[in-house]
Formats: sequence, C-alpha cells, structure tokens
Amino acid sequence: MISLILVGFIAALLASALLIRWVRSHAEHYDHDKPQRFHAGAVPRLGGLGVLVGMLVSWAVAAWSSSEDGLLNTRLNWAVAGAWAVVVVPAVFGGAYEDVTQHLAVRYRLVLTALSAALACLLLGVNLSRLALPGIDAVLLAVPWLGIALAILAICGLPHAFNIIDGYNGLAGTVALLIGLALAHVALQVGDRQLAAVVLCMVGATAGFLVWNYPRGLIFAGDGGAYLWGVVIAVASIALVQRHSQVSPWFPMLLLIYPVWETVFSIYRKLARGVSPGVADALHFHQLIYRRIVRGVFHDDISRRMLMRNNRTSPYLWGFTLLTVVPAVLFWNNTPILMLCCALFAAFYVMSYLMLVRFKVPRWLRR
Repeated sequence: MISLILVGFIAALLASALLIRWVRSHAEHYDHDKPQRFHAGAVPRLGGLGVLVGMLVSWAVAAWSSSEDGLLNTRLNWAVAGAWAVVVVPAVFGGAYEDVTQHLAVRYRLVLTALSAALACLLLGVNLSRLALPGIDAVLLAVPWLGIALAILAICGLPHAFNIIDGYNGLAGTVALLIGLALAHVALQVGDRQLAAVVLCMVGATAGFLVWNYPRGLIFAGDGGAYLWGVVIAVASIALVQRHSQVSPWFPMLLLIYPVWETVFSIYRKLARGVSPGVADALHFHQLIYRRIVRGVFHDDISRRMLMRNNRTSPYLWGFTLLTVVPAVLFWNNTPILMLCCALFAAFYVMSYLMLVRFKVPRWLRR
C-alpha cells in the first residue's frame, strides 16, 4: 500500500509542477474582487488536475500489479479502477472548466456532480441502505430506490461542501488527506484492501499536490480539486458502510461533519438574511478565523504578508478537523458515541462561530 501512495505522490508532484509552469496565464484573468479571494498575484487554479493525474496513475499501477503478479494484493482490477475513473472525471472536469473560464453556472456544476453520483450508483453499485436510525433502515430496505436517491444526494453534495472549505493554502487538501487516511484505516481493519487502495491512491496524490500548495501557495486545487476529493470520499464512505455491517453509518458522518455542517450552517445563515445560498460571501468559519484570530505579520511586502497570514490560518482548521477524525477512528463501530460526537461538534461549531462574530475570542488564541 505504501508503494501506491508513493506512486500517486510522485505523479501528482510532477503533474502539478508542469501545471505551475505552463498554465499560469489563465489565473491572470481571475476576478480580483471576489469575496473569497485571500491571496495576491496570479496563481493557477488547476491543481485538481494534478491530483487527478496522480490518482489515475496509482490506480493503474494497482490494477496492473493485481492482475499480473499480485504483489500489492489490492484486488483493484482494471474494471473497478476504470469504473472509479469514469465516476470521477465528469465532476473534476466540470470544476476545472469553471476554474479556467469562471463562466460555468452553479446549476451546471451540480448537474455534473450529480452525473458522477449516478455513475457511481450504476457502475460501482453504491447504495445508502442503512442509517442506523430506528424505522428508517426498514424503509430503506423496503424501498431500494430511496437508498440510491440518498446516495446520489450525498455524492452530489459533498464536492460542493469541500469547495466551500477550500479557502486557504493547504486547508481542504489536508482535510481530505486526514479523512482519506481514516477511511483507509477502517477499510483495512475490516479487510477491504480494494477500497483502502482506492483511497490511499487519492491520499498520495493529494500529498504530492500539497508540496506546491502549502505553504508557498504556488498552485490551488480549485473547484476541480474540491470536486475530486468530494466524489472519491463520498463514494468510498458509502461503499464502506454498504459492504461491512460492522462499520457504523455514523463513522463517515462524523469524519465529514466539518465540511457538511459548514455547508448546512452557511445555507441557514444566508437564508436567514434573505440571500441566495448560491451567492459567495466571506463569512465562512475559516474566513472568520483569518480575520479575527490570525493577526497580520510584519513585512513590508503586501503579497508576502497576505501569504503568511493565509498559511497561519489553515493549522487552526486542521486541529478543528482532528476533533472529529480522532473519535471517528477510535469508535468507528459504536453508533451511539459517534452520534453524540456529531451533536457535540455541531454545538461547538455554532458556539465558536458566534464567539468569532461577537469578537469574544480568548486572548491566548489571538497570536
């Protein structure tokens, strides 16, 4: 498995380096007045394609090794690897097109992520057949198409959740890496080497991209990268729960509660203000961390000051993510504890958000 991570890492590292060298010109036309922009200069936003290349190469190596000599013993054959590639491509290329042109409407990107979700149900057979909720699981078993509809909704929604938290160097990429490692760990615990191999290929490719993304910010993942992480993680999460009854459905829920709750809360606060949920703003949790906790650094160069302040924001959110990843890994088969942790996180998030909005941040945090 480590060899797959290394293959994905090297392939994504080289692909991202080429993208930095040859596609920077498109970033010169990126709007400078967008509320979610917290960097200076023209930075290419096609890092998602670099991650895609690294992941596809490592999937191909895994499939070749399994079919030829079985050295890796991943059970990831060419048919399964090809199905995963077909599932991921529509969402990633839709996001990449938006990164280059800035003219692909949200509804069309939703259609493309929904297409990826439908292909996952068709080619990989994913189905959200249980939620560990009294009465609801019986309904899902009696009405199979309802489980498929829920799976499509989850796979379609998570890429956009990752896109929301993709605001600072290394933030979304490291969150995806931590979640991927947790999924792979539990997959190996239950003996699912195929699913673990799929996710670890994504982890290796993400690590290769992060070399250029953090801390220097030489390339961004863009919508394409966020959609890739969202689709792969959502499909892997549903497949893990579907294949192994000992894995609680609330394990992936707790793993993903940060981007999911960020999305739900953002929709709520925008509707409460009479604003469309599709309108971008600068009031997400990570943006408040940037404004209210991370202080400016003292350098004469404005671009360098903004970059360093940007880089100092992400570690706060990495720690925030570990608050959910650690208990999820420890109690992956204990539904009551996982549900309690989800509720506690939601309450903690809301209290923290209100604290930031009302300028009541403890002094020891403002460094």
